[in-house]
Amino acid sequence: MIKAFTDIFKIPELKRRILITFGILAAFRVGAAIPIPGVNPEALKALFETHRNTLLGFLDMFSGGAMSKLSIFSLGIMPYINASIIMSLLQGAHVIPYLDHLSKEGEFGRKKITQITRYATVLLATVQSFGLTIMVSKMPIPGGLQVIDNPTIGFFIITVITLVTGTMFVMWLGEQITEFGIGNGISLIIFAGIVDRLPAAIKDFFRLFRMQEISLLASLLLIGLVLFVTGMVVWVETAQRKIPIQYAKRIVGRKMYGGANTFLPLKVDQAGVIAVIFAISVLTAPLTVMQFLPNTALVEKISSFWTRGSILYELLYAILIIFFCYFYNSIIINPVDLSENMKKWGGFIPGIRPGEQTAKYIERIIARITLIGALFVVCVAILPDLLRSWFNAPFFFGGTSLLIVVGVALDTIGQVESHMIMRHYEGFMKQGRIKGRWFNIK
Repeated sequence: MIKAFTDIFKIPELKRRILITFGILAAFRVGAAIPIPGVNPEALKALFETHRNTLLGFLDMFSGGAMSKLSIFSLGIMPYINASIIMSLLQGAHVIPYLDHLSKEGEFGRKKITQITRYATVLLATVQSFGLTIMVSKMPIPGGLQVIDNPTIGFFIITVITLVTGTMFVMWLGEQITEFGIGNGISLIIFAGIVDRLPAAIKDFFRLFRMQEISLLASLLLIGLVLFVTGMVVWVETAQRKIPIQYAKRIVGRKMYGGANTFLPLKVDQAGVIAVIFAISVLTAPLTVMQFLPNTALVEKISSFWTRGSILYELLYAILIIFFCYFYNSIIINPVDLSENMKKWGGFIPGIRPGEQTAKYIERIIARITLIGALFVVCVAILPDLLRSWFNAPFFFGGTSLLIVVGVALDTIGQVESHMIMRHYEGFMKQGRIKGRWFNIK
């Protein structure tokens, strides 16, 4: 393992990409600590302490604590993710023919769709920043404190412009990581925000143990549970269903091709982190609307149900995760294209007729393994919330955070390893020592 880390810095391109990634993430964390002028930090801290276990506290976790400081990066990357979801749903549902036409235009169409997504990000960021500013200025705070002492029209305008600009800058940082760094930039920005709060969570845990609010047995059980769930997440994230494929022998000129046996690897949790992030983004939509009417009776009644740990919230959360797992797989994997490509090159699945029957077989396998992966993600995502709500369990690093951290870390390590193997260096996972697992589902 140590040799693998030292080999990273022997590859100039990989070294440059990693340094660029760390530099951009450092710039993001600096921006997340710069507050907007005219805000009372003590009142803001009291507000988020009161709503720690609500959806507002959840969003603060995704922004890396930027929202609880009302910094220039308070909205984080969520408006861009929401815009991307809307564009994906419109393309998948074939609502707008123009988008369907662009999706088939190759590189030009992809650039045009990206441009439209950015415009949608500006619009959503404007609405969310205006709602957030109204919310923090009107929400009641224990002790009679005020987050904004003098909320003038000029303050609202400057704050909205600052928050929208911050969101667009964060989006640009993520794109730079994806293009010039290593890993997925958007996911790594969310990853950095979550990991930044991990030392504080560990410190709080030991503080409770030192104050004897948590017994030794409960502490050991909690640590063991976290390690077990982490191991299970790693196992499922790397799990594959390998469909055997045989290629018939072909004679081209004087040479014989084919005759090889290989397999089609299908990940059990193909959507993984994406489904969780999409589900959270949809859950934040009602919060954006409620921000404009923070003190009304209807909003207070809805907020009582829209709290982490409540049955309604967790049920919707689970349904959205399962939906986005299937939706993402339907976009990424096309069984018809897979079967046609196999048939074109003389490949077939033993016992399955090439063509339509192969496509149906692959589609059936994808549906089954997607259900297994989606149910596992749901269990990991909602279990800590339920234990915290029902049994007052001291979970500081929830299941959703764990899924995102592990998923992004595995993806980034996989990209680093690909760069190393391409240049004849040994990766982090030696072949023959650690192998991907798979479920034998027929």
